[in-house]
Amino acid sequence: MRQAGLDVDEKTGMAPEELLAVVGDYDAMVVRSATKVKKDVIQAAKNLKVVVRGGVGVDNIDVEAAKAAGVEVKNTPAASSASVAELAIGLMFACARQIPQATASTKEHKWEKKRFSGTELLGKTLGIIGIGRIGREVAKRAHALGMTVLAFDAFITKVDDPNIKMVSMDELVSNADYITLHIPASKDGAILGEKQFGMMKKGVTIINAARGGVVCEKALLAALENGTVKAAALDVFEKEPTENWPLIDHPNVILTPHIGAATKEAQDRIGEELADILIAWSRK
Repeated sequence: MRQAGLDVDEKTGMAPEELLAVVGDYDAMVVRSATKVKKDVIQAAKNLKVVVRGGVGVDNIDVEAAKAAGVEVKNTPAASSASVAELAIGLMFACARQIPQATASTKEHKWEKKRFSGTELLGKTLGIIGIGRIGREVAKRAHALGMTVLAFDAFITKVDDPNIKMVSMDELVSNADYITLHIPASKDGAILGEKQFGMMKKGVTIINAARGGVVCEKALLAALENGTVKAAALDVFEKEPTENWPLIDHPNVILTPHIGAATKEAQDRIGEELADILIAWSRK
């Protein structure tokens, strides 16, 4: 960006009050997920014209306040799609073969071969909730593994991929062996709650590498306890860092600390896309 003639200040690790004190000096701001650009920040940013979020979700930005103030909000949706999709597939394998549990057992000098009998992904039905960029990347990989792919999206009714069957939400949750979510957080709350878990086949596996809150953790825990959900793998949580100890301690739950986009390749692409967005914006 500097080579393109932009003046760039790098300010990391600022407390909220520090951000409020300096934000008025800038025309553009780049943030990651940890920086909260709420209404008070927007109001203090008298010169701000654009906020760019390095990553997919913009739930750390008050988009409505930005819109009211005439501030553009942009993100880098394509940069991390492959990385998040690969994590989702990896978590499915981890659940199917109990890889973390088997690792922990073997590290305790045990040899519990019979305990860790698993299942194949081949021939299973995967339900994808949200068939945008990441959802389609997951679908490609799932099809290559021999899975049947069902998808539901509140905003997309048709896809060009013949290997993806678009269905209703009810049909998806009733028929899937695995369910993975790739949707943004919603003000309407969780898309998977008590009602949806009640419709699922016994032994389903849940994968959430999207956003905390799209799966009701209380309802998920109940479904794990009653056997509806065989296993769950979560990269995101209602509160981060999570303090949901019953969920954390459940033997059939695999957890990662929101690392969906945490690959070298994704971070490189995010940086490149951020630079491209701001350079193009500056030349309008």
